[in-house]
Amino acid sequence: MITDPRLNQLAELLTGFSTSLKENERVLIDAFDVPEAMVVALIRAARRRGALPFAQIHQARVTRELMRGAVKEQYAPHAEVELARMKKMDAYIALRGSANIFETSDISAASVQLVSKLMKPVQDRRVNHSKWVVLRWPTPAMAQQAGMSTEVFEDFYFRVCTLDYRRMTPGMNALRDLMCRTDRVQLKGPGTDLSFSIKGIGAKECGGLRNIPDGEVFSCPVKESVEGVLQYNAPTVYLGTSFDQIRLVFKQGRIVEATANNTRRLNEILDSDPGARYIGEFALGFNPHILQPMRDILFDEKIAGSFHFTPGQAYDDCGNGNKSQVHWDMVCIQRPDYGGGEIWFDGKLIRQDGLFLPKALQKLNPVYLLGKG
Repeated sequence: MITDPRLNQLAELLTGFSTSLKENERVLIDAFDVPEAMVVALIRAARRRGALPFAQIHQARVTRELMRGAVKEQYAPHAEVELARMKKMDAYIALRGSANIFETSDISAASVQLVSKLMKPVQDRRVNHSKWVVLRWPTPAMAQQAGMSTEVFEDFYFRVCTLDYRRMTPGMNALRDLMCRTDRVQLKGPGTDLSFSIKGIGAKECGGLRNIPDGEVFSCPVKESVEGVLQYNAPTVYLGTSFDQIRLVFKQGRIVEATANNTRRLNEILDSDPGARYIGEFALGFNPHILQPMRDILFDEKIAGSFHFTPGQAYDDCGNGNKSQVHWDMVCIQRPDYGGGEIWFDGKLIRQDGLFLPKALQKLNPVYLLGKG
């Protein structure tokens, strides 16, 4: 089998830098519509480190058909099996590719919510009790979303995913430390005037260990502190439905008004449970290669000069205790080509029009991360 050398390079990054697999550690490779060659490359890379690889192969159309008729009697035992297996794993690597990102768009809201609720313990186990990394796989559909040819998109994909993430470390650490010391945050921009507290929440840097591509530092607002209005300007896909121009109004932390191109479906999702109308994450994105949204959140939430403000579930670390089956990373880009914007920490301007201003944080600006400054 002839293997593209970029597959081996990516496999080494995922099993090495991202999950740091050790001898005899068990790793589950979860592949969704991914070429066999990439799964084989991961298995071999894991074995070279002395780890014990396990692989599971998914197909989007099969998953859709199972979900269409989802009932508790079907998915409850499935979730039990998946949870039991995950408890045996030390690490989790998920690669998600699909020819059609809207494959599940015709699944009923009730079915989606049932599956999400029953599978949530499995997700919690993966996130909180294993070393994990998740990434998309390049497809012609993704290239179309990004407005690129398939070949050019593949080159972009591997360039982004194999970025020297160690170069982010100094700037990420400085931003993390600053967020840990911060109380009041203000977000300003076209249609946006929002304030909240992150006092005592903490912050965590993300530089290639959990998501690929990566490049963010996240915290979380004190649950009932969010006040004001937020106008997102990046499109988003959630549960198979596409949304544009989402606008949220907050009072005492809760989303009291939500509109978009599909306001009805937006509010159906936000009504999934009480926690879905509170915020579970606030993060700043700074991957220098990712500049435009492509309706793929693993890319879009890392856009240089962006932030995301996430309705739903909070992480156990750097969280506010909010619980929900929803975790929806909605993105706003603040570079001048998207209308600009400002981020203030305790009355000090930290980022303007997508560029960090304090000297220690300037190492997160594209000119530095691309080795040009």
